[in-house]
Amino acid sequence: MDRSPAPRIAHTHELTAVERDRIRELLDTAFDGNFSDEDWEHSLGGVHALLCDADDRPIAHGSVVQRRVLHADRSYRAGYVEAVAVRADHRREGLGHRVMAALEHVVDTAYDFGALSASDAGAALYAARGWQVWPGRLAALGPAGPVPLPEEEGTTYVRPAAGRPLPEPGHPLQFDWREGDLL
Repeated sequence: MDRSPAPRIAHTHELTAVERDRIRELLDTAFDGNFSDEDWEHSLGGVHALLCDADDRPIAHGSVVQRRVLHADRSYRAGYVEAVAVRADHRREGLGHRVMAALEHVVDTAYDFGALSASDAGAALYAARGWQVWPGRLAALGPAGPVPLPEEEGTTYVRPAAGRPLPEPGHPLQFDWREGDLL
C-alpha cells in the first residue's frame, strides 16, 4: 500500500508568491526552457496538484483550469489540464500518476469533461490513465469567429467526467480564445 502523502490541492489564490515562483522554476526546468509566459498564464486561475520534497521544493505539479467549449448547440465547462511536470530526478516514481489522479478528481466533481494537449513525452501517461485522443475536429472561438486547429488534432485528449458522456465527435470542439497556444 502506498503511504506517501497525497498531492497538496490548492487554488492559485492559495499559493504564496514563493510557491508560485518555485512551481514556475520547476516548469521552466522540466520543459527545458520551452515553457512560455503564456503557458504559465494558462496554468493559473484554477486548482493545482503539488508534490514537494523535504525542502518544500516542488517535484511534481499539474493544474486544471476551466475552459468554455462550444460543441454543436451547447456550451460545456471543460476542466483543462495544464502544466503537468515532474522534476527529472523524480521521474518514473509514479508522481505524474498521483498528480493526474488528483486533477481527475477535480474534473469528475466540477466539470462536464476533461481535456488537455499532450506533448510527445506526456502522451503515454494520459493514455495509460484512460484519456482518449479526440477523434473529431478542433477549433478556437476567435474574435472573428472559429479558427480551425488541424495541427492540434491527434494530440488533444479528452476524458469524460464521472457519470457524464463525452460530446459526440460529429461536431468540432470549439475552445474559448486565449493568448499564446490556443490548446
